[in-house]
Amino acid sequence: MRGDGKGRGLARSTGQDLMKGEGSKAFKSQGRQTALQKTGSSKVANDTINSVFGRPENAGETQSQTGTSIFDPVLCELVYRWFCPANGSILDPFAGGSVRGIVAAKLGYQYVGVDLSERQIEANRAQAKQICDTVAPAWVVGDARDAKTLTKGEYDLIFSCPPYFDLEVYSDNPQDLSTLDYDTFKKDYCQIIADCVAMLKDNRFACFVVGDIRDKKGFYRNLPSLTIDAFQSAGATLYNEAILVTAVGSLPIRVGKQFGSYRKLGKTHQNVLVFYKGNPQKIKEDFTEIEVEDFTGKKAERIV
Repeated sequence: MRGDGKGRGLARSTGQDLMKGEGSKAFKSQGRQTALQKTGSSKVANDTINSVFGRPENAGETQSQTGTSIFDPVLCELVYRWFCPANGSILDPFAGGSVRGIVAAKLGYQYVGVDLSERQIEANRAQAKQICDTVAPAWVVGDARDAKTLTKGEYDLIFSCPPYFDLEVYSDNPQDLSTLDYDTFKKDYCQIIADCVAMLKDNRFACFVVGDIRDKKGFYRNLPSLTIDAFQSAGATLYNEAILVTAVGSLPIRVGKQFGSYRKLGKTHQNVLVFYKGNPQKIKEDFTEIEVEDFTGKKAERIV
């Protein structure tokens, strides 16, 4: 269930996020998991993965049994370390599963996530109770369209993975964004972003992980561009863009069946969109230095 406050059911036994994209089964193999873990400092990400799924060698097996994938905890760690001030506050309007909240708490950040599903949030809280120590993430039961009321205050980072319209219909709840017609979805989605940007402090970042979806005729709707337009209209400008590559899984088989007739390419990535609200010259004043390692593991340089 994604936390747009849209009553989506708990569609996974572990209560984790279902990554939005064709053929996305994260950590399909031990090699995939190890590669992901090596992209960050990895300890927090490793602890989160192992706490939820058991030892690393069992992660791929657990995923194949549940048929679902978790939100990438290494991506969480990188986004928090790179784009949120130390001990900062994080708002997640589309909370869904527990990963973003637990990783934030393990790193010492104050996390608040919004989700309509009480069942999902209960699952998140149960996991956090087992994994987190002194700092605990906070999840609020409610509609993200009411975020300004539910999560009053100012935040140091907006970080979320929104619903991809009707790529997955989570419930029959009329408040569920995935049940709306596309025009209404766009209006509500853009308003949620505007409300979140209004709560974002000046000289701070926001990050959304999004993928594209097709309409009934097979044409892309261009959800990443809609997201960019919504943020920029609200006062946060596109500052960085990255690609999150997802595991191939069964994609070649599925694409092979349809490519001959429709020439549709498979999709194995999501867009990581990073926005900034304020004066970029303030970044070096408000954010700590980042040590960057080269591929040999040696410290190559320091980014200020």
